[in-house]
Amino acid sequence: MSSSNRDTIAAQATAVGTGALGIIRLSGPQAVEILLRSTGRKTAPEARRATLVRVRDAAGQVLDEAVATWFAAPGSFTGEDVVELSCHGGMLVCRRVLERLLACGARPAEPGEFSRRAFENGRLDLTQAEAIMDIISAGSDMALRAAQNQLQGAIGQRVAAVADSLITLAAHVCAYIDFPEEDIAPDTQEQMLHTMEAARQELQHLLATADEGRLLREGIRTAIVGPPNVGKSSLLNLLLGYERAIVSNTAGTTRDTIEESVSVGGLCLRLIDTAGLHESSDSLEQAGMERSRRAGAEADLLLEVADATLPPQRISLPETGAGRLLLLNKCDLGLHPDWAAAAPGALHLSCRTGEGKDTLEQAIARLFLERSGGEQESLSAINTRHRYALQEALNALARAQDSMAAGDSPELTDADLRCTLDALGSITGRIDTEDILTRVFSTFCLGK
Repeated sequence: MSSSNRDTIAAQATAVGTGALGIIRLSGPQAVEILLRSTGRKTAPEARRATLVRVRDAAGQVLDEAVATWFAAPGSFTGEDVVELSCHGGMLVCRRVLERLLACGARPAEPGEFSRRAFENGRLDLTQAEAIMDIISAGSDMALRAAQNQLQGAIGQRVAAVADSLITLAAHVCAYIDFPEEDIAPDTQEQMLHTMEAARQELQHLLATADEGRLLREGIRTAIVGPPNVGKSSLLNLLLGYERAIVSNTAGTTRDTIEESVSVGGLCLRLIDTAGLHESSDSLEQAGMERSRRAGAEADLLLEVADATLPPQRISLPETGAGRLLLLNKCDLGLHPDWAAAAPGALHLSCRTGEGKDTLEQAIARLFLERSGGEQESLSAINTRHRYALQEALNALARAQDSMAAGDSPELTDADLRCTLDALGSITGRIDTEDILTRVFSTFCLGK
């Protein structure tokens, strides 16, 4: 549907509630006309210039004094005429102003409709549209950085570059299909296979960020484990900045797992304080330790706490591939000499004084960045939808590589290249996939 035939939509873009300001957004061909009707003005305000207006009801009574800004198409977020009204932030006044705009010809926007129009008008690709909600929901500095990189086109550009190289390759394959008497020369075939391999490696690099994307969006599941009375609950309280868990010199105080979220080193950690692991015949302690082992097995990061003043006593947990840091707590009371040889890379910490906290946060951030293979400035993290499409693209590309290397009919290679391009196109949304659009934008909030 062309933008000239669209309805003009309206919604409150700020959160519903009481605040200093409330922003109500209009988008569509009648945005300026609706502004004039609702304010009684005869002329439109100058584009991109904040203008004081009075929104009036049907009887001419003032509903609110507001600041109107008109963004003329196509130079707006949606690519259409957009009007933003900054009203006073009360719930009632915002509702009355929005009702007046609807009475003057707008209709209520559906969830995500502003962003969807931006996508459909070429202002955003689908990865950038998804990044908007990632920015809104970011719970840590690194998650915000990755979402901002995605909004700037980091993922879409990488996918588009791969697709562009494969489109050129597919064009060459089609030429050989049209002229079957011309065999593909060995050096030409080698170059084509090289192009496919380069594309495959780039897609694999992108696919490798899927786990990091999950950790950034959901938080790093971090289990604090160790023997009893080494300071696990004290570490939880230190990282949270307040007394969340009961701390006692009595072993076995923690009988169940405690979960809290906190930003550490620019990352969101989902901290899990666990019961101490040791030999016990107490059924309650055994149940708590079983939960501790399960939390450790499911964790993305293990913070193993030990008492620096005692001889080394390491706990046994199954190898899961999770990151693991050994923390020698109570270092302010001295370090047992056996630790120097047993764990030279351990981090020294005092939950009582806070000594070593900054070093721990830096180590956690460094561990994540080493795992993701990047710097904060270049973080990009695909989501579940991207992951599925990339895997489909890789599978199809592998088939294309195999068929060309085997000297099969060019039609087979062409079919698999087209499947690859279809899968890549679904990531940026540059194909006609109504179901993808509906699923993506239905998660958006009103006004975005």
